[in-house]
Amino acid sequence: MFFEGAEKKAQIQIDIQKISLLNDVNDQFWQALVQCCNAQILSSINNAQCKAFLLSESSLFVWHDRLLILTCGETQLVNSIEYFIQHIGKDTIQQLTYQRKNEYFAHAQPSCFNDDVKLLSQYLNGSVYRFGELDGHHNYLFNYDKNFNANPEDKSYEFLAYQISEKASALLTTSGISAKKIRQFLSLETILPDFTIDDFVFKPYGYSLNAIKDDKYLTVHITPQANSSYISFESNIDLIAFAPLFIDILQPLSFDILSFNEFEFSEKTSAYRKTNYVSKTLVKTTLSNGYKINFANFILPQVTFIEPIVLTLESEGIIGNKTL
Repeated sequence: MFFEGAEKKAQIQIDIQKISLLNDVNDQFWQALVQCCNAQILSSINNAQCKAFLLSESSLFVWHDRLLILTCGETQLVNSIEYFIQHIGKDTIQQLTYQRKNEYFAHAQPSCFNDDVKLLSQYLNGSVYRFGELDGHHNYLFNYDKNFNANPEDKSYEFLAYQISEKASALLTTSGISAKKIRQFLSLETILPDFTIDDFVFKPYGYSLNAIKDDKYLTVHITPQANSSYISFESNIDLIAFAPLFIDILQPLSFDILSFNEFEFSEKTSAYRKTNYVSKTLVKTTLSNGYKINFANFILPQVTFIEPIVLTLESEGIIGNKTL
């Protein structure tokens, strides 16, 4: 069974003088927005500063002045962005980024990044970037901002692990595994003291977690199948600091680290170049709104031969869906 774990991601910041997304927008709106990309809301948690929705395909976070949504599988996140623009209003948006990484089976997706940008461009004039090489791990990013200056303290991080070890994959695909067992395996409860946690184990495989504390958040999504394993961590707490722990637990063949406004990125990631992992891609830029973006891909060079994987036409052309 194959599932496309790679997420599409959007972050929208709005003019808080015009509307509070947390106080002035009801859950029915968020439910409709999520349905636009062919996902569902499974559950939610909240505090005074943030509400987190766990989705059938990833997560949605809402603060007073912004939202963050990630969706995976065959979802069309761009449709949800269009819904937001049409109902909240273009003039309310101060900044919007839409991000999409390379997929295992891009041909099976209902749209490509170019299609998505064409749709967004009907409403917003933005800039488009590619981080990374076409023949390797890479991220596309569309950015729109309207006289918006990023707060240097507004930091976020992504840690993406690919082709995790056989041991990790076997444990995470164990029939009937509990959410608590997965949290313990990833040491999540250790690194999330006093966080409110909402998580879900999918059938037959897959796991998602949202965790919030004040305005801090962490979201984790696991596609553990050995032939397409992928685990993503997204947070505004420093994931570079926790990356050695995740690497030790998962032992991936490759991993990406992407950060917004981490000004010590090179220094913090230099330690990985002293391990068995090799730095394959290092990209950085500063957007017009001041956001500094860094992207790095690390690989574990292979020193032994493996057998080819026998495929069927179905495995190459059909993407399976999680079932609840």
